[in-house]
Amino acid sequence: MSNAIESTLNETRVFPPDARATAGATISGIEAYRKLAQEAEQDPEGFWRRQANEQLTWSKPFTQVLDESDPPFYRWFGDGELNVSANCLDVHVDNGRGDKTAILFEADDGTVTPITYRELLARVCRVANGISKLGYKKGDRAIIYLPMSIEAVVAMQACARLGITHSVVFGGFSSKSLQERIVDVGATLVITADEQARGGKHLPLKPAVDEALKLGGCDAVKHVIVYRRTGGKTAWTEGRDLWLHDVEAGQADTCAPVQVNAEHPLFILYTSGSTGKPKGVQHSSAGYLLWSLLTVKWTFDARADDVYWCTADVGWITGHTYITYGPLAAGLTQVVFEGVPTYPNAGRFWDMVARHKVTVFYTAPTAIRSLVKASEATPEAHPRNYDLSSLRILGTVGEPINPEAWIWYHKNVGQERCPIVDTWWQTETGGHMITPLPGATPLKPGSCTLPLPGITAAIVDETGADVEQGNGGFLVIKRPWPSMIRNIWGDPERFKKSYFPSELRGYYLAGDGAQRDADGYFWIMGRIDDVLNVSGHRLGTMEVESALVSHELVAEAAVVGRPDDTTGEAVVAFVVLKGNRPEGEEAVAIAKQLRDWVAREIGPIAKPKDIRFGDNLPKTRSGKIMRRLLRVVAKGEEVTQDVSTLENPAILEQLAKSQ
Repeated sequence: MSNAIESTLNETRVFPPDARATAGATISGIEAYRKLAQEAEQDPEGFWRRQANEQLTWSKPFTQVLDESDPPFYRWFGDGELNVSANCLDVHVDNGRGDKTAILFEADDGTVTPITYRELLARVCRVANGISKLGYKKGDRAIIYLPMSIEAVVAMQACARLGITHSVVFGGFSSKSLQERIVDVGATLVITADEQARGGKHLPLKPAVDEALKLGGCDAVKHVIVYRRTGGKTAWTEGRDLWLHDVEAGQADTCAPVQVNAEHPLFILYTSGSTGKPKGVQHSSAGYLLWSLLTVKWTFDARADDVYWCTADVGWITGHTYITYGPLAAGLTQVVFEGVPTYPNAGRFWDMVARHKVTVFYTAPTAIRSLVKASEATPEAHPRNYDLSSLRILGTVGEPINPEAWIWYHKNVGQERCPIVDTWWQTETGGHMITPLPGATPLKPGSCTLPLPGITAAIVDETGADVEQGNGGFLVIKRPWPSMIRNIWGDPERFKKSYFPSELRGYYLAGDGAQRDADGYFWIMGRIDDVLNVSGHRLGTMEVESALVSHELVAEAAVVGRPDDTTGEAVVAFVVLKGNRPEGEEAVAIAKQLRDWVAREIGPIAKPKDIRFGDNLPKTRSGKIMRRLLRVVAKGEEVTQDVSTLENPAILEQLAKSQ
């Protein structure tokens, strides 16, 4: 049996960059991209030295670019010093841009609060001074458990200003998940809120912190700082619990940034969906910030007059790199949104784009597919009913976008004039790795296209040897890059084994299957552990999902495998239709129609053995489909894992009964 992952996707549509996107772009035209990529390939040390010196402000200049003496524990700019917060805030105020709006915060109820760079810097300094007065200093670790808010950005920046390593925990995680992270990171400070507001509801946060601290192992936590978001009833432990407004009251608007070594841990972020012990991805200060800033400038073609909006939550890496750090380092005006895309109706995103005159819009394929379904069900929520003329660049993040959702996004949101940057990257990579450049790259729906300059991406077999073009294999990065994961917090052996296996020649293993087409474009085929082995054929789940979603009836699909006595593994598809969920004979007829469709689109080998229809798919509050739970349902087993992060846990029961 071949170990190659078979690629069945056949997408031939190409969309060259619009002249309006190319004109004045940071990287204008494919030749400009190739020239930059060639510079990085031929002289990597000189390339990274130039970028680090041009983009960042150093308090102590570095002399060594990359220390490779102890792979895979690479050190970038290791003898240099800087402060991340100063590079995000002070630099703009000092250069006369303090009155520029940094954040347009829109609350769940529609209230809009703007804050300038000068005001944001003063707020960060007051909070940093208050935290410092409590005795916290460089090298301490803080857990941040906050809703989407200006306060979340302030808390992260204040920690960075003091050299305190932060670990943000998504507000949807349970008290047990929170406790595991507090213990693993050795936190002495927790910053949270009384409640968060989402979709017209108030959801408690402080009670989850209280419960986490009772579960044990959290004795190192000395203070819990609480942002009063809703005024909801809050239990209080005197001497430990403090209101955020009291912590910053009377503090000075200035706070000298603490200079840290380039390799100082800026943050530790626990990967979502992991099983067993939490896996804390450790990121550096200088290398991470450099790549955050460069990718904002390159991928989003950042311009001074942009109104940029990334819809992610700060609890995920996207919210770190493309809300809290990259856009602020680039001096952009950005929208930060507290709520959900379907409240008070499914036109919320498009209404906000129109009102704030958003120019760059970055969201997840799951959100797009949900809004496709919503626009079918509620025509008044369709993007054509809103003035989206301000948009110039669209982006997607989190998973591959299937071609049909790409086309819908291109036509209905981008009005066939906005480039779509389909970005491939991970928590571990720190920032974009393979992505189109809006003013340079011809686009192919469903492909993340070409690696960014300085990124040596490749597709290899199980021995680390390059595979022939057109064949599937393991996606790897052959050379270190500045924003790469530095370690798994407290577990260096797991770090080496997970990401730099010796059998793959020490390359960084992304964990994704991929293939390259004749033009050198990358196509992500799904996680390696999501590859199905059907009768000796290895199929990427993403391609089966993409085939299903290309059918006119289907809004969303998730595909997993389950053991099968005949074929080794059977394809199980969970499908959400654009219309109502079918039952009985109608469900049987549509399931047959979809099986036949997949057979025509891919081949009989990929036909789902089992198709189940649901009103939705199990998703986290950030929109991520929890495929590991679907694998349990597909096997007919009882779900025993923690489902507290799901937006809609009841959907699992519906899907289990739908067979």
